[in-house]
Parts: sequence; C-alpha cells; structure tokens
Amino acid sequence: MIILGLNAFHGDSSACLVRDGKLVAAAEEERFRRIKHWAGFPAQAIAYVLREAGVTLADVDVVAYNQDNRANMLRKLAFVARTRPNPGFVLDRLRNRGKRASIADFLAHEVGPGFKGVMAPIEHHRAHLSSAFHVSPFRDATVISVDGFGDFSSAAWARGSESKIDIEGRVFFPHSLGVFYQALTQYLGFPHYGDEYKVMGLAPYGAPTQVAKLRDIVKLKNDGSFALNLRYFRHHKEGVPYQWGGGIPMVGDLFSGALEELLGPQRGKDEQLRQSHRDLARSVQAIYEEAFFHLLDTVQPRHGTTSIALAGGCANNSVANGKIRRRTAYTRVYVQSAAGDAGGAIGAAFAHWHAAGNARSFVMDHAYWGPSAPVEAITALLTERAPAITEAGCAISHFEDEAALCDHTASAIADGKVIGWFQGRMEWGPRALGNRSILGDPRRADMKDILNLKIKRRESFRPFAPSVLAEGVADWFEEDDTVPFMMQVFQIREDKRARIPAVTHIDGSGRLQTVHAATNPRYHRLIAAFCDMTGVPMVLNTSFNENEPVVCEPHEALDCFLRTRMDLLVIGDWIIERTST
Repeated sequence: MIILGLNAFHGDSSACLVRDGKLVAAAEEERFRRIKHWAGFPAQAIAYVLREAGVTLADVDVVAYNQDNRANMLRKLAFVARTRPNPGFVLDRLRNRGKRASIADFLAHEVGPGFKGVMAPIEHHRAHLSSAFHVSPFRDATVISVDGFGDFSSAAWARGSESKIDIEGRVFFPHSLGVFYQALTQYLGFPHYGDEYKVMGLAPYGAPTQVAKLRDIVKLKNDGSFALNLRYFRHHKEGVPYQWGGGIPMVGDLFSGALEELLGPQRGKDEQLRQSHRDLARSVQAIYEEAFFHLLDTVQPRHGTTSIALAGGCANNSVANGKIRRRTAYTRVYVQSAAGDAGGAIGAAFAHWHAAGNARSFVMDHAYWGPSAPVEAITALLTERAPAITEAGCAISHFEDEAALCDHTASAIADGKVIGWFQGRMEWGPRALGNRSILGDPRRADMKDILNLKIKRRESFRPFAPSVLAEGVADWFEEDDTVPFMMQVFQIREDKRARIPAVTHIDGSGRLQTVHAATNPRYHRLIAAFCDMTGVPMVLNTSFNENEPVVCEPHEALDCFLRTRMDLLVIGDWIIERTST
C-alpha cells in the first residue's frame, strides 16, 4: 500500500509518502517555495515525495490528510447555537472547510492527473497522536497532543499500545493552551506565525512576577484539562483574520482589550524590550508548564507507563519537554522532528495504515527524509559557478577522503571560523540537524556575536544549540538520553558551562541534539574530530539560512554562503574557503 500523507491549507504545509508502513520521504512546502511556514496546498512537496519514491499519483492507493470535517460536529453545532458568533467567524471556517473538501481537485490541477485511490480524512488530533506514537520506539506509552486548534479541539490524550491508540480525553474549542501562548506572544510584540520560540528564549532573562495574574487566564480542571477565561480572548466570537492559502500564514491578534487592562499596553513590534517584558515571558512559560504538567501528572497514574510521546504545536516547547523526567514519573520521552502541523502529514498516513489492522514496522530515529543532491549536481554547480566563486575571493577544494574532509572542517571550527555544512538528505521538521547546518565553536564566548554579525542578525536573547556526540551527553549534561531532534532542553553540568559559553543559555541550559554514528556517520565523524582536537564532544549548530527557510538545494547553500560572511562551505565532498575578506 502506498499512502500519500498531507498537511494542507495550514501553516507548515507538508507531504510524506509511506509505503507498506515505512516512511520513504517527507518535506515541508516552505523549503521549495522559499517562504517560511508556507500555508496552502503542498504541491511541490508532493512532487518531491513521489519522485523520491519512484512512483506517480496513479500508483498511490490512499491520500490521507490531517483534518476530518465531520469530527466533533455536534459540539460545533452546539457552540454556534449557544454563542451565535460573528457571521465572519463562521464564513472563514466554511471557506477553509471547502478548500479541504477539494484536495482531490488540487491534486489534479497542481500535481497532475492519474489518482484513482481513496481520500482518507483523519481527525486532526488523531493524526498528531499517530505522528508521535506510531513512529516512536515505544510499544506502550501515554500519547498527548496539544496545539492551537484542529477539528474543533485543542488537545487530546490517549494510551498507545502496539498499533492501537485509545483516546481518553480532549479539550474542545474555544479553550486552548496553544492559543494562550500565541496570544501572549502577540501581546509581547512578536506578531509572526511561529514566533512562540522567541518567548521561550526570552523567558530565562525574567522572573515569574506575573504568574498570579495569568492564573486568571488559564484555569486547571480536576480531570487534568484546562480552560481559558474567555474575556481575555477574541478568537471564539469575532472574525480574527487568518491567512492559510498560498503564502505566509497570518493570524490577527487573538487577545481582547481585557488583556491590556490586566497587563498594560501591548508591546509594539519595534519597541525596546524592557524587564517587564522579560518577566512576562517567564510568567507565560511558567503558566504553560503548570497546565502541561498538570495534564501529565493526572494521566500518568491511570496508565502506569513511564514512556510518553508528544505532538502538536505545543510539543515544540523544548523547555517544558526537557523537564518531564524531573517533574513527572515519566522516564522516556519521544518527540518526533516535525511535532507541529507539518507532522500531521505523517500522522494521517500512519493512522490510516494502522486503522487497517497493520502491525508496526517503523521507528523514526532520524530526520533525514528530504531531498539530497547527487554528486553530479554539486560538481556541475561548482564548475558553472567557479568564476564567480574565485572572484569572491574563495578557493575550491575536493576531498577524496572523508576523514581528511572532517579533520579540515573541525580544525576550521576550532580556529573560530563559521562553517556552512550541506550534506545528504534535508531534515524533516524545523530544526537543522547536521545536514543543512551552520556550525561554530561552542567554546567561544563571542561566537553568538560572530554569527549574528556575519549571518543571522537575530535577537540577542535567542540561544544557539549544541550538537553532541551521543556518547558524550552524560559527561556534559545533567541528564543522559537520546534527543535526536533537538526537541528537549537539558541543564548543562555546572562545571562545564564556562567551557561552552556559546551554547549555554543564561539559565545554564542547552537545547541539545544527540548525534549517533548509525544515523548520521559523517556528522558524527566531524564532531568526533573536533573532540579529538579540543576535548569538547560537540559543535554549535544553527540552521543553514539567512532570514529564509532552511536551504534545500545546493545552489541555495552556495548563494547563502556568498552573500554572507561565512568562512567555509562544505558541500558534499567539496570545500569552498574564503582566502580573502
């Protein structure tokens, strides 16, 4: 059976292909369109996964997508009858529903003819739950999905056993922990879709001085769920502007004037950050964690399992994820690399596969499911662009031996140089995990400033992450676990923090990626070479981009290198090195 999984007409539109219960390829549309969080129909991602699998639409048996308009219908009708929301509110949702209903038409018009299979709508949170559990290493686990909204629900929790997921509870519209975090992100002056990670990065600079006020906004319930005080929000009664089609996703302000009465005026987009903003960010994170751990602590005794798998946009809260072992009875945590809505494509595909009674046969232990660049394509690009590369003051070298390439690169990192690292298949999910990465020396206190000056130009409060040899984690972090997707934040051992200031956040934490020789041998070899030279088993890793989606194709990597002040570009077996500045 060949299943095409889709997340369409929402932020982070994506596609994947699953053949007989095993993932073959997956990618987000933004990487091809070059527009962050691209929302709409993922035509180019679909074309890619079909090519990667060597099939056409005519070979596809099922198209599974992560929304079922029939789900929770009685609750939807009851809500409309009870609250009589603004007509614009209802029309916006009907329009979006219409787009979802025409996925078959979009396939024919934007990808091509030939599909004669089955269309399989999968309820949004069931898709999230499947994307977490069915690709995890766990055979028995608690499974939790928390996000903004999907199919009139914002959270679901379940028991996963073998191929079966039994949903035990939900939080329904208009209550949402994701909406709470997004609304406060907007209030703090970060208006773009997906800006919540900025609040996470800012939080350690503040104190939780506003927790008491925020507890009036999020109420915890005895069953482990939560509810919003709706007087502080607009999303349930007004036509909040949404843009989910053909470009950058946009969401209008979700909070009402009552929030400004409670906390004061909203921070302007370009207004200087004050300590009060830092304190509020810390308080927002604290309230999120209160609600999150309240749910986990309520569910865990019922299940008795010590394994948990997470999905939904809130599963990107790596700070909270990293505290699970310390704050709960769970000892094993799995969050796949595209935990948010992009991952719904995988969840829809696997949910359909297992609903048909098929056994599990796949574990996602790496994120390298995107396009790769053939050696011939890289060689042709560098040959064609050689005059421009030379004119830019760069030398091109080819390395026949991988060890020599890794040693040369590791030495450059140790010398304080900034490296563009383009290898193998592109990562699935928002994180660069050693195939589309920019690398630096974690020992340099000035490396964050160097990166922001040469390339990133991002807010100073945002930390950079370490890629760590899996075998070195226990010596450098207070916890030892596999974190292959950079979805958990651990505390760095206190006696080690001064040695790696570039990847140590102000609170002594690091959002680590564990690197395994079995899943990324070249990246592991590079870090091992750096460790041999320095005694430090990690490198600083950030995404290979410059205020754009992570690079996908070789020419994008080369263009980014040439227009910034990176020192080296390692692309396949080639190294391009600046010989003049």
